[in-house]
Amino acid sequence: MPTEIRLSPFGECRYNAWNDYVKTRHGGRVQKVSVLAGFTCPNRDGLLGTGGCTFCNNAGFTPGHLDRRQSIHEQIETGLDFLRRRYPRTRHHIAYFQSYSNTYGEFDRLRACYEEALAHPEISGLAIGTRPDCLPDQVLDYLAELAQTHIIELEIGVESCNDAALQRVNRGHDFAASADAIRRAAARGLDVTAHLMLGLPGESTTSMLDGARQLSALPLRSLKLHQLDLVRGTALAREWERDPAAVPLFAEDDYITLVADFIERLSPDILLQRLGSEVPPKMKLAPHWNLRLHELAPRVSAELARRDSWHGCRYEPATSA
Repeated sequence: MPTEIRLSPFGECRYNAWNDYVKTRHGGRVQKVSVLAGFTCPNRDGLLGTGGCTFCNNAGFTPGHLDRRQSIHEQIETGLDFLRRRYPRTRHHIAYFQSYSNTYGEFDRLRACYEEALAHPEISGLAIGTRPDCLPDQVLDYLAELAQTHIIELEIGVESCNDAALQRVNRGHDFAASADAIRRAAARGLDVTAHLMLGLPGESTTSMLDGARQLSALPLRSLKLHQLDLVRGTALAREWERDPAAVPLFAEDDYITLVADFIERLSPDILLQRLGSEVPPKMKLAPHWNLRLHELAPRVSAELARRDSWHGCRYEPATSA
């Protein structure tokens, strides 16, 4: 008999996609409008360190049109001008506090920034990117309150489930900090997205695939996967230039294989927002793929179809002792 195919209830691909879920929940597309609020990071301002994570250069993923000299309202207007043309049928827009740690700072300043964004008549909510060690209870309580009347997405940079890899890239926290932050946020009813970077030095294929098991045990709503790209101006890029063997990088076919393996082991309850990332060519040192970001998801789905497998087909729920 042919193998039963457990396709996503939200779409046609062989994994449960975040965008399909969002359209079902909110009645249409939800588009993020990036804003730059001028926050920093405890790994940069001296609280934990001053160099930041060795892979990080925020200019590599901060939209070029953002200007910190503009108010948050003005940045939203600039972003909406572009998005209205590209996505004219979008039902909701949410302000995306993406760069650096956007829950790190005095509470009154955080609240003022969020409320300035929410005051815009075309903004339905917030997406807030941050670190797991920058989520005090006061901030989580406030976000939970906002979530009663707005779309609130909390994005937490886990980056790795392997403590040796986190230490290797100067992350400044361990996986236990991520697990704790995810649990505390989810306990308040917040939708939590984890960011995971595949290919960090210090990782192995075994440890990365075990990350699917570890994340599956947490109350996550969704996951963003990123491959390790070496961004110019980072410590990790300089290390690779001195000794490429010290920082192994994925070939595109190997990355697709790993992502398919990962998805098979990931709980089907965790939706996938993205399967990789893209750095502006002028800022990217390596690796050089012939694959664009929009081509990645179809390639991964094709690999899952070739295997006759799907999201969670090798997932093993944790059993209580």
